[in-house]
Amino acid sequence: MIGKNPPMASSWLVPNRRQDHITGMTDDFLIKPDPSDPRLTRKVMGTDHEGRAIETTVVVERPLTLFLNGQEIVTNMTIGDHPDYLAVGYLLNQNMLQADDVITAIDFDEDLETIVVRTERETDYEDKLKKKTRTSGCAQGTVFGDLMEKFEEVRFDGNARLNTSWLHQLTKKINTQPSLYLEAGAIHGCVLCEEDRPLVYMEDVGRHNAVDKIAGYMFLNNIDPANKIFYTTGRLTSEMVIKTVQMGIPILISRSGFTAWGVELAQQANLTLIGRARGKRFVALSGAERIHYDLDPTALEDEPERPGRKGEDGRSGWRKKQQGAV
Repeated sequence: MIGKNPPMASSWLVPNRRQDHITGMTDDFLIKPDPSDPRLTRKVMGTDHEGRAIETTVVVERPLTLFLNGQEIVTNMTIGDHPDYLAVGYLLNQNMLQADDVITAIDFDEDLETIVVRTERETDYEDKLKKKTRTSGCAQGTVFGDLMEKFEEVRFDGNARLNTSWLHQLTKKINTQPSLYLEAGAIHGCVLCEEDRPLVYMEDVGRHNAVDKIAGYMFLNNIDPANKIFYTTGRLTSEMVIKTVQMGIPILISRSGFTAWGVELAQQANLTLIGRARGKRFVALSGAERIHYDLDPTALEDEPERPGRKGEDGRSGWRKKQQGAV
């Protein structure tokens, strides 16, 4: 119900918009998935195709109701880690939170499964909340209002660069990093990168949640997007392109394929759009002028068959692991 009073918080997540602390760092994975976190997965008994009893790991999802000041905005299904980043990023990507807004508090109540973002600016989005669009995300995300708000204002310049050696290292590091996907499947991941370093790796049941978490992290930590690279495990859809452009990141990469509208929007914004990035191979359908070919692909082997993220054949390391479960 729109406009009901938000609950009091039992814990406080204090925002801190400090200066960009990422640029120039040499470390990988400032934030990364923790597949050992007992809150995020559960063991379940079942039966396989041969009638054998098996035990498998499944991802836990739970509702999170988001309020902006005194107004209920949406209830998202999420794995429940980083609720502050998810809430702020969602509001940013819905154009309900502006770049110059001052967040005075973020109140999270784990028991009531609610989070309240409070700002100095008074807000009222009742009219916008009446207009909603279902997205193509696996967790059925919702976009309020005009999808193209803010998008039309952005066209990236050509200053950003992507070395093919960075691309090769990024895909290798990301796809061998322990994750909830490799542990349980049924989840999407997004990674904020700089040059050949994956820095912030978020996962969730819907790719829109994963990208919103990174958007929230960038806002609360005042991260400059101009020299960043965005990696997603999901398809390169219109939604993913729009959110990447809204975040101001000029390069978007995925192991997966493209949609036609996603490509058209990327070309309109001059976003570098790279899909099917596996091993030494990739396809760029927009912004290829930013790519610097500093790596000889003939010196690299094709990506080996190993436990990892699924490719175009639809197989995955998680599925193969389940086939061998007893």
